[in-house]
Amino acid sequence: MRTAQDGRGTGGDVTGLLQAWSEGDERAFDRLMPLVYDELHRMAYRYVARERADPSLQATGLVNEVCLRLLGWDTVRWQNRRHFFGVSARMMRRVLVDIARRRRASRRGGNGIVHVPVGDIDVPDDPPDSDLVALDRALEDLAARDDRKAQVVELKFFGGMSMEEIAQTLGVSLRTVHNDWTFARAWLYRALAAGGDPE
Repeated sequence: MRTAQDGRGTGGDVTGLLQAWSEGDERAFDRLMPLVYDELHRMAYRYVARERADPSLQATGLVNEVCLRLLGWDTVRWQNRRHFFGVSARMMRRVLVDIARRRRASRRGGNGIVHVPVGDIDVPDDPPDSDLVALDRALEDLAARDDRKAQVVELKFFGGMSMEEIAQTLGVSLRTVHNDWTFARAWLYRALAAGGDPE
């Protein structure tokens, strides 16, 4: 991931701060945020930039909500910055799905659905339109079969990461990420087109 303070810098060591935070140092979170905020904002911005149809969705607001939710994760045994950004991408997904569910509940019917063009996850031609809640359900089904493939989609679609960044985050080869992506996008296409399980 592109960051001037990849692990060490004047603000401290990201991995060290994550570990200190896990061990109960409340000040570690405050020192950690300036080191990771720009990358979290880039992740959010890449997602929001795709969602031009929703002017109410702002990258800064999305990051702030993720940061608030992360405050409750102080007991997690953080391994390193890759682990942190992987969890952050999952948190971003949860925030976005919660927003979609609230809109669906408040508006009822089609107007409450947040449409997600499945083409944004590079599926074959003629993709079905889906919504964020349906995509979330399909990802849960995929995770039950192969968690790493679901993580690849999560990091790319919700975290806005490149293939190289995903490989680094998951600690696997770039070829493995490409293979997982090829399988996952076809699986999700079938699942969303069928309105359920592709098998």
